[in-house]
Amino acid sequence: MKISEKWLREWVNPAATTDELAAQLTMAGLEVDAVEVFGDTLDGVVVGQIVQAEQHPDADKLRVCSVDVGGDEALQIICGAPNARAGIKVAVATIGSVLPGDFKIKKAKLRGVASHGMLCSEKELNISEESDGIMELPENAPIGESLVKYLDLIDTVIEVDLTPNRGDCLGMRGIAREVGVNHQADVTEVACDPVAPTIDDTISIELAAPEACPRYVGRVIRNINLDAQTPNWMKQRLERAGVRAIEPSVDITNYVLLELGHPMHAFDLAQIDGGIVVRYAKADEKLVLLDGKEVSLTEDTLLIADSKKPLAIAGVMGGEHSGINEQTKDVLLEAAFFQPIALAGKAREYGLHTDASHRFERGVDYQLQLAAMERATQLMLDICGGEPGPVIDQQVAEQMPQKAPVSLRRARITRLLGITLEDTQVEDILTRLGMTLTDNGEGWTVEVPSYRFDISIEEDLIEELVRIYGYNNVPSRLPQNDMAMVARPEHKVRKSAIRNLLVARGYQEAITYSFGEPELMQSINPNVPSIELLNPISSELSVMRTSLWPALIKAAEYNFNRQQDRVRLFELGLRFENHDEGLKQVPTLAAVIGGHLQAESWEGKSRPVDFYDLKGDLESILKLTVNSGSYLFKLEEHPSLHPGQSARIYRGNKAVGWLGKLHPMKKKSLGLEQDLYLFELDLSAINKRKLPKFAELSRYPSIRRDLAVVVDESVEVAQLIDLIRQTAGNLLKHINIFDVYRGDGVETGRKSVALAMILQHATRTLKDAEVTAIVDKTVKQLETQLGAVLRD
Repeated sequence: MKISEKWLREWVNPAATTDELAAQLTMAGLEVDAVEVFGDTLDGVVVGQIVQAEQHPDADKLRVCSVDVGGDEALQIICGAPNARAGIKVAVATIGSVLPGDFKIKKAKLRGVASHGMLCSEKELNISEESDGIMELPENAPIGESLVKYLDLIDTVIEVDLTPNRGDCLGMRGIAREVGVNHQADVTEVACDPVAPTIDDTISIELAAPEACPRYVGRVIRNINLDAQTPNWMKQRLERAGVRAIEPSVDITNYVLLELGHPMHAFDLAQIDGGIVVRYAKADEKLVLLDGKEVSLTEDTLLIADSKKPLAIAGVMGGEHSGINEQTKDVLLEAAFFQPIALAGKAREYGLHTDASHRFERGVDYQLQLAAMERATQLMLDICGGEPGPVIDQQVAEQMPQKAPVSLRRARITRLLGITLEDTQVEDILTRLGMTLTDNGEGWTVEVPSYRFDISIEEDLIEELVRIYGYNNVPSRLPQNDMAMVARPEHKVRKSAIRNLLVARGYQEAITYSFGEPELMQSINPNVPSIELLNPISSELSVMRTSLWPALIKAAEYNFNRQQDRVRLFELGLRFENHDEGLKQVPTLAAVIGGHLQAESWEGKSRPVDFYDLKGDLESILKLTVNSGSYLFKLEEHPSLHPGQSARIYRGNKAVGWLGKLHPMKKKSLGLEQDLYLFELDLSAINKRKLPKFAELSRYPSIRRDLAVVVDESVEVAQLIDLIRQTAGNLLKHINIFDVYRGDGVETGRKSVALAMILQHATRTLKDAEVTAIVDKTVKQLETQLGAVLRD
């Protein structure tokens, strides 16, 4: 928003320079984007009068003007403006003057005729953004006087970039209020006194959509002066704010918008059939807007209509048919309150952005309509004359916003700001912001004014306090807090421990999206139904992940495609499952490896990774639980894993994860050249560990006995180990597989497994007879239950 400093100082005039004013506004949260000075470069531009205007002898579009500027002789100036004619008073740039844009006026010849100056348009003087010809001044303008002095042109325009929550500052009244609070200066409010009606004419108003428009204020004004002109002071203020002056009635509504921050509209009363109806659009309705564009209205668009047709898109733009024109004698002024949510996005939907929509979307004071109507009426009578009717204030009270009081605690102020504000400071700041405070013991109960619809909770009030108190006045201090030790149960396996372990084993942590491509997700995890997103960011990321594998596979592929020959990635994240009770989030650990086992070095050629490399990494994680013996790897098939190189992970009887090599068909469909090995494990399966218990170290020697047994291929080594542990009892301290053999001397379909049994007693040395008995018993159990025989 652009504000004229001169206009602002009529409202509030603090003892501050322009720069100080701009800096203070920025620190108060109303960021100043630019400061532009007007009129300071117009020295040498004076008021003149065209005495004579004749056709240029060699140019059809040029006229030779004799211009009186108060000197001894009239100046001869060549002008091409269509409105250059004898008798009018104009702005004359004399020789030596410099116009905006560093354009210096010099003596010149145009088609052989000398020109001693320039007749200026408003655009050339940077007074207006547009102009149709040279600037015409009132008849009483004194010839020879400086134009800057006559029009009081020297001004500074401050451009403020407001955040969406500060819609109350989209008017001079709101900005002045802020300046007054920050500089502790008095604000002179503009008079919005009631204007007594002189006629009884009214119009019916029906609020057919009170949830969107609970209040609509209107007033009929008849017999306005068709020859009235917008005064220069109003034009200047409009132009400074970036609003083009059009005609008095429209200019007055725009002026009230800039002054009070409340949008208004003026209808041609003669074009209204019946009364005003505020309603939603009907199917197939169309409206030609003021800019000449015809729009097809959607049924959720709020309209201002009459009994037969739409007149305007509520809060956005009026219609061309009912707009003010040169023949308008009777007008209907309107000022309405629209709920911001009802208008949100409507202007953009129709490719528009207007000053009215900008304000209504952010929220307009719901108690300001009557004041805006009275102010606009008085301006209309002063400028255009006319006969006003009574104000029609139609509202649905139960749909109007209600501001609940907000509690503010002294202790909360100190807690959030880190400083102590005196009660008098708090009361002074909030009172000057228009709030009413009542002491309630712990603090205050605060009544918030209707124009501050962004304040609804205690923290909003505290933000206002520090904003006005000054952020720079808050001392820099280190945060203070009661530092209590956080309890960390010993039986919990922390994620940080898992991360550190995997990083130490050469892995990199990956963080991927929680949603993925539906085809890939279904391909990798076909047995789990997809969970589709209602509003995906793209078609490639339209389902929630039921497994972490797809994203890790894509990440591995990305790295291989960029000449990485060794990939080891892991991720700790959530996967999602649908259950009868609803969506379930499952904390999960997953990893993928591929390429070489070791980085290239002088020691020799590195081999490719295999199933057991990944299994070893996973087992190292299970050891963090100090209960790795409770986990079991069983040969089972998964649709995405290689048959024979896949295993289901169990903790006791509960399945907790998968481990294996990516299926060759999946590898081919994904266009991968390298083999990938993956595991996925529920974090809940490893988040607890056995607490360590001290046991005295045995002072007696251990005894090792090696067994080599031949079993069927179908017998799992885990079965052998479990059976040996059950048979040997507590004396068995450790068991280790050190050889698996197939070949000569072993029947086809069978394998030889060599195991080392470590036996030890805590309080004495074991005797050979005891050890032999345990070994013999173990061999017998292996033979009986698993069909094992000792290998010769």
